[in-house]
Amino acid sequence: MTEVLFYHLTESTLEEALPALLEKSLERGWRAVVQLGTPERRDSLDQHLWTYRDDSFLAHGSEHDNFPERQPVLLTTGPINPNAAQIRFLADGAEPPDLAPYARAVFMFDGHDAFQLQRAREHWKLMKAAGHQVTYWQQGPDRRWEKKA
Repeated sequence: MTEVLFYHLTESTLEEALPALLEKSLERGWRAVVQLGTPERRDSLDQHLWTYRDDSFLAHGSEHDNFPERQPVLLTTGPINPNAAQIRFLADGAEPPDLAPYARAVFMFDGHDAFQLQRAREHWKLMKAAGHQVTYWQQGPDRRWEKKA
């Protein structure tokens, strides 16, 4: 079964938290797919990952770019996995595809957004019912992740 993590953002935004998680995934030798709820959000994150740090960028592409299968990180709004990613990040209430092909799936949700909180609760129940190993992580005041369940 896929290891499924729920990351409850309470102290930072997706744009602040996601790049470090993507970097850690790449350090493991994994490819990643990031599924967003809307094309506008995908395109905004696409721009952000090129400029989120002054001294670096995160190599990536999106589903509408040429050669998506070559991307270490691929941004999408749908269920595709052309880069054979081992980890899938889902944000903004995105509807998960079949998670069986992944070693890990990470649901990231904004704790200040009622829609995202509701979707996270729904996805938690579905993932538990499907038999996945599910854990819940919440940010502490220092922005570090604390395992809560």
